[in-house]
Amino acid sequence: MSIINVVLSGGVGSRLWPLSRKSKPKQYLPIFGNSSLFELTIDRNLSFCEGIMVVGSIDNFKLSREKLANLGHSYKEIIEATPRNTAAAIAFAAFSVEGDDILLVTPSDHLISKEAAYRNAVQDAINLAKDGFLVTFGLRPHKPETGFGYIEYNGIDVVSFREKPSLAKAEEYLSSGNFLWNSGMFCFSAKAFLSELKLHSPEVYEASRKAFEAMENGFLPLGESKAIPSISVDYAVMEKSKKIKVVPSEFVWSDMGSFEALYDHLGPEDHRRMGTNLVLGSEKHVEFLGVENIVLVDTKDAILVLNKNDAQEVKKIYERLERENPDLLN
Repeated sequence: MSIINVVLSGGVGSRLWPLSRKSKPKQYLPIFGNSSLFELTIDRNLSFCEGIMVVGSIDNFKLSREKLANLGHSYKEIIEATPRNTAAAIAFAAFSVEGDDILLVTPSDHLISKEAAYRNAVQDAINLAKDGFLVTFGLRPHKPETGFGYIEYNGIDVVSFREKPSLAKAEEYLSSGNFLWNSGMFCFSAKAFLSELKLHSPEVYEASRKAFEAMENGFLPLGESKAIPSISVDYAVMEKSKKIKVVPSEFVWSDMGSFEALYDHLGPEDHRRMGTNLVLGSEKHVEFLGVENIVLVDTKDAILVLNKNDAQEVKKIYERLERENPDLLN
């Protein structure tokens, strides 16, 4: 039995456009000191994982190879021909290892601190995974966040999963004390996950298996991949399985999924923060007058100006450009 860090790196970071692009999504941007979120993820899990497996995209697998070469770590990779969401991505990883192997599934674009608390949570999850449970990590909320899903819990038992809420509902969750932020991190044995996937989402299981069996040199085939239903692991398995446990966790976590999250992380001493405003990418001198909570993002082919409170809505711009002007996403 080995413990393997499955690093999901196929996301495009649509809520951080135009900083994040398909050709270089947010997990590869060196904006966290001199490191990227991808590199920080790999380093964070080395002490308790015997192996690294990267499940990434045909659009950016060369970036992960470059980062891993710089870090000097051996790894395995699975390269998706087209995005099919997290249920299939995790299935590919599970098919490629021994059934008893424990998979610590981590997105490549999360920022985590309080390392001791993180190690304790991972060890608790590994112990539960060894007993056959599918484990998710829940973070204790410190504000009514509308950009995250929530887990209603009792001890380590999951009562329910909740979608991204309205502000009023998020405030209700926070005050109740019975809800955790859903981190999108998981831990389970390969055989336990595949068994539950086959039981609850057999069409995803079968289509993923066929694509995996047709894989060549780590590259998944386009035709078979397109036949896989695009569905998250939460919908496909976690919200349906009776074998779910949650580890209520105390480490500091952010999915770095919005400009508001980036503003909060950078801290008041960062020169890119100007009062309540934020400037990213611009080499010009910028002044703000009479406005607050403004984010200005300047790239070679696009400028984005938004109110920080609307940071979750950037994804809608990304989706519109995908239809109207996809070159701006590359």
